Amino acid sequence: MHKITLMAIFSFGLEAIVKRELQALGFDNLTVANGKVEFEATPGDIPKANLWLRCADRVLLKLGEFKALTFDELFEGTKALPWEDWITKDGQFTVTGKSVKSTLGSVRACQSIVKKAVVERLKEKYETEWFEETGPEFTIQVGMLNNIATLTIDTSGSGLNRRGYRLQAGEAALKETLAAALVQLSFWNKERLLIDPMCGSGTILIEAALIGRNIAPGLNREFASERWPSIPKNVWNDARREARAAINKDVELQLNGYDIDPAMITASKANAKRAGVETDIIFEQKDIKDLWIDQQYGIIISNPPYGIKLGEYRELNEIYISIHKTFRKKTGWSVYILTADKKFPDYFKRSRPDKVRKLYNGSIEVNYYQYFGERPKL
Repeated sequence: MHKITLMAIFSFGLEAIVKRELQALGFDNLTVANGKVEFEATPGDIPKANLWLRCADRVLLKLGEFKALTFDELFEGTKALPWEDWITKDGQFTVTGKSVKSTLGSVRACQSIVKKAVVERLKEKYETEWFEETGPEFTIQVGMLNNIATLTIDTSGSGLNRRGYRLQAGEAALKETLAAALVQLSFWNKERLLIDPMCGSGTILIEAALIGRNIAPGLNREFASERWPSIPKNVWNDARREARAAINKDVELQLNGYDIDPAMITASKANAKRAGVETDIIFEQKDIKDLWIDQQYGIIISNPPYGIKLGEYRELNEIYISIHKTFRKKTGWSVYILTADKKFPDYFKRSRPDKVRKLYNGSIEVNYYQYFGERPKL
């Protein structure tokens, strides 16, 4: 198959993790930038990237990149690209866009110009003036950054965080892709105990279970590019078959989730069942104040309520105090807390954070406070 360029798009702060994921999948020639990694691939790699990337939001097919200071330059540059290699004669396509620090600041105008240019290209190549638009769907993205236009087609469809298992989620729920990143940024591995004392809908623990069992996160969902004739159906079937064969069925995981809200525990169990990991996680209703830890070593990863509303700060402070009381002397425990509240280190006084990583949960800026515990003795 011929070479193409794919782009993994993700939240700022996850560049190193997505790069490692791509390298583990066998991709090289990686170019890392803020919020994206470009990599060389073939059309047959599109299923693998979509099925296996845990922390990326989308996989985009890059058609071209060029300087565009005027709408004429945008039109001609877009028209020169080989859209017919991907978009079928009966294809339906829409154009989305964004513009940052560029002369062509009107996103709507950029979208209109790109749409017009693609139509003109396809008219010439297919020798027709009319398109039925009853076939596969394609979403074209035009990105303007510093007067450079990047044209892509979205291969994923709905975001890769849409694993298909979470029908029930709490307020301001943690994105699945970010939850997977939190696990991979920790010292957890499939042989270690992991607890989330405020598990909400169970996302962190479910993502840990998927990692521990080596289950491809996209195994139980569909992708936009599955309906593209340019990627044969057997390529998708083979990729899914290989993913199923890679599942580790023998590992025994130690994952425990607690939440004060019984409705969240019910939701967590239902979500875990849909993800196929219900036997790997123990969920129990429990207030964090009542949490008792008798193991010497372990890991806690949690995403407490953000307490953005003024009335919630008192409750949030009590949560922080409970975390401090429970883990202040548990030096064998690594503690990882994701919160938008920058006062958390003032409450958890076992030590200063070993590392603080700025991340984003959707549009909310959060900090990932990391406190490293002692290593378990062999």
